[in-house]
Amino acid sequence: MRHLMRIDSHQHFWDLSAVDYFWMPKDHPVLSRNYLPADLWPIQERSRFDGSVVVQAAHNDAEGEWLLKLAQQESRILGVVAWADLQSAQLGHRLDYLQQQPKFVGIRHIVHDEPDVNWLLQPAVIGGLRELARRNIPYDLLLKPPHIPVAIEVMDLVPDLRCVIDHIAKPYIAKGEVEPWLSGMRTLSQFPNMHVKLSGMITEAKVPGWKAADLAPYVQHVLQLFGTNRCMFGSDWPVCLLAGSWKEVLASFTQAVGPMAIAGRNELLGETAARFYRL
Repeated sequence: MRHLMRIDSHQHFWDLSAVDYFWMPKDHPVLSRNYLPADLWPIQERSRFDGSVVVQAAHNDAEGEWLLKLAQQESRILGVVAWADLQSAQLGHRLDYLQQQPKFVGIRHIVHDEPDVNWLLQPAVIGGLRELARRNIPYDLLLKPPHIPVAIEVMDLVPDLRCVIDHIAKPYIAKGEVEPWLSGMRTLSQFPNMHVKLSGMITEAKVPGWKAADLAPYVQHVLQLFGTNRCMFGSDWPVCLLAGSWKEVLASFTQAVGPMAIAGRNELLGETAARFYRL
């Protein structure tokens, strides 16, 4: 019987001496320290996870080089989602290089930190996304609710782009708000290439004091709209540590998902991520 991979579809490593993380507050008690494989693998192993997709956290090529080198040394890094300058005239050359790296699986830009909510709709960015679609390279969409209408326009313009929405587009869980997030996600679910990571939710809930029940309505909406074959579990470790441990993320995910047939659970815990990223 073949082994079903259990995959964390979204986590980060960082080394403050190797890479500049523009968004990170200086001397932050949780975030501003190194997070490396030795910190995470024992935790994952205790929950019988096989490994992770490691996702970019900086807008520079140096981080991509560092992550890809790390992936060569670490068998549990199953894939690397790197950054690339989508607006660069040299994008094709950069993608040529990345596609030669065995563990390169996708591209991401920290869109929700851009001052312009319409950043994705710039002609040069659309051109870059079309190049990703042409090469069948997946794209991680890092959004907040105000970006959802923009993402809908992007999918109209680049329907062949294989996308995954990180952190269920960060709905306002702490406020208990569902709309207009839900209407936007309903529209996005109509694009067959759109997937969702059930990740990054506890940091959007009330910290401290969140409960799995706070996440459940959002998780249930996403599962209803996208189905388990387009949804995947992600921890968002170590960012999740602002609100809870890796194990607490997994436990809250399990509770929010609720009872489910084993086939659907297998998709959420690995099969969808393996298929989407071609792991």
